[in-house]
Parts: sequence; structure tokens; C-alpha cells
Amino acid sequence: MTWTTERVDLLKKLWSDGLSASQIAGELGGVTRNAVIGKVHRLGLSGRAKAPAPQQKARRTVSKPASGTGAGSAPSYSRGGGGAPHTHGATALKMETTPAPAPVSKEQPVAELVPMAKKATILQLTERTCKWPIGDPSTEDFYFCGNPSDPSVPYCAYHCRMAYQPATDRKRRAAG
Repeated sequence: MTWTTERVDLLKKLWSDGLSASQIAGELGGVTRNAVIGKVHRLGLSGRAKAPAPQQKARRTVSKPASGTGAGSAPSYSRGGGGAPHTHGATALKMETTPAPAPVSKEQPVAELVPMAKKATILQLTERTCKWPIGDPSTEDFYFCGNPSDPSVPYCAYHCRMAYQPATDRKRRAAG
């Protein structure tokens, strides 16, 4: 395929009209998208009109059903009747749910486990200190646990129990 003056003129017109390289390649025929892009760059074509935005479909607002979505109830994912209205596309996976209550722990809070002297900054961490992050990294009071750990694991015994949970325990907790 050679770039004749007619094809180059058509390329320039389509480019200035805002068509994409793929669309231009389809119009010209016998040329790839990459060939169109290369020719556009060799010609020094820069700014162009924006392609008309495709009209968006009107969004439907989905209201929650009056019953069955209270705290603690799970959303319905079935395709049968009942449950939440079905949606298509990118919104199909988005659901409004109430956050699950925080699990009640019988162990001490993390802040009480780490004495002030053990709280470590990133510069104080070694292979034998716990690297469990505590707090929000964007705040001044962020720190790492700093308690002693084995060289083979990055966390102290307490944080290892939190980080490394057997799969059976996780499944049991999720089901209960």
C-alpha cells in the first residue's frame, strides 16, 4: 500500500474531523492503525478536533427494597425473583451494603501491646524487629510494632497470628 496524495488528503481530513486511528484505517482500507499513526506523526499533524462524545444512556436510579436489607442480612445474588434489582455492565458489581460490625477481639488492642520505647520508625527496622504497620501512614503518629521477631518472619508472634491464618479458620469465620 502506498500513500498517494488522495489518501494523504483523506487521512488529514479524517484526522482533523477527530476520527481515531482505527477508524481512519477502516475508512482508508488496506492500512493498519499503526500505519495511520506513523503517517500522522511523519506529517506532523498535531491538534485535532475532539470526536463527538457518544451519547450516554440515562442512568437509572435503583432504590433499595424496603425489607430484607437490614443490618446483618446478606445481599441476594441470585438470578431468580426477589432480591436487589439486576443491573448490567460496570454497575453490576457495585452494591450498597452496610459495613459488617468489627470483630470482637479477646486480645489486647495493638496500641497497648507496643510500649512507647518499642514503637519503631522505618529507619529503625531491622531483620529482627516486627514490621507490622500501625496507624495511617500519612499521619505523624504512624509507626511500626518494633517488637522482637524471628529472622525468618517479618512480624512478632502476635502479628504473625493475625497475618498468617489457616484457610480453614478463615472459611469458618466467613461462614459463621
